[in-house]
Amino acid sequence: MHTGFRLPEVTFHTRVRDESVGGPNPFRWQDLTTADYFKGKRVVLFSLPGAFTPTCSTYQLPGFENGYEDFKAQGIDDIYCMSVNDSFVMNKWAIDQGLKNVKVIPDGSGEFTRRMGMLVRKDNLGFGLRSWRYAAIVRDGVVEAWFEEPGLSDNHGADPYGVSSPETVLNWLIEANREAAA
Repeated sequence: MHTGFRLPEVTFHTRVRDESVGGPNPFRWQDLTTADYFKGKRVVLFSLPGAFTPTCSTYQLPGFENGYEDFKAQGIDDIYCMSVNDSFVMNKWAIDQGLKNVKVIPDGSGEFTRRMGMLVRKDNLGFGLRSWRYAAIVRDGVVEAWFEEPGLSDNHGADPYGVSSPETVLNWLIEANREAAA
């Protein structure tokens, strides 16, 4: 993956809240495309191995959620969290995390992640195929900056975290904006 790369066009099978459905589970299926999420916007996309996992739930997702206003101040329109999990899992995790700002994208079959070159085996943890941890600044569907954790490989013995942290991404944005203003 590199800067200048256009994101792959895929369709994400999502569940969206729709009160007209009624009942205790008022959600309906809605397919959204890469263009639906990224066209005409400057966003942070970060991807992680799995919803409800320790590093993802304790540091990465809450860091982006809590830093949302700082990212907005640096010209970011939206922040998206992606994982190779289905929409049911991603929506429940968003509720569990109390998300108000970060939007979740379910890559249930891993198609987007595979086409990004970030799909890895995590059979050593009983996960199967999952995303390697990364973050990106994406402008109108094109990667502007890329933050990939070191050691991309199948069944990696550790879960590196730092390069794709909210702090690292925000610091890059601050510096990039400072340079652009100079």
